[in-house]
Amino acid sequence: MTIVVWVFAGIAAAVHILVFVWESLLFSRPGVHSGVFAIRSTDVPAIKLWSFCVGFYNLFLAIGLLFGVIMWATGNQTVGRTLVAYICIFMVLCGVVLFVADRMALGRERGKGVSGALAETLPPLIALVAMVF
Repeated sequence: MTIVVWVFAGIAAAVHILVFVWESLLFSRPGVHSGVFAIRSTDVPAIKLWSFCVGFYNLFLAIGLLFGVIMWATGNQTVGRTLVAYICIFMVLCGVVLFVADRMALGRERGKGVSGALAETLPPLIALVAMVF
């Protein structure tokens, strides 16, 4: 089951790295802010700072998760498992918050953010479940 944990932790990290690129590096592009996040071009200047900072939050989560997997894989099991578990729990909870925000129609039409919430929640949740078994 350890390999399953590592694979899904890696997927969770990859999702967060992709979101970092979108939010911090490419957010000004219409295909990203409008196509990915359903943000109107006229609203971009007002939220660009928020997007930039949140992107780095996603990057730091991904780095921490990858560091945990590396620590675990190189024999530092207690540190690695603890870091992987903590960051996966953090990601799952953030995914729940994203889902609640979608249900409240915060920032976009209700239902438009479900795929993002699932992408943030499912890989780390699968990793956590695999850790239990």
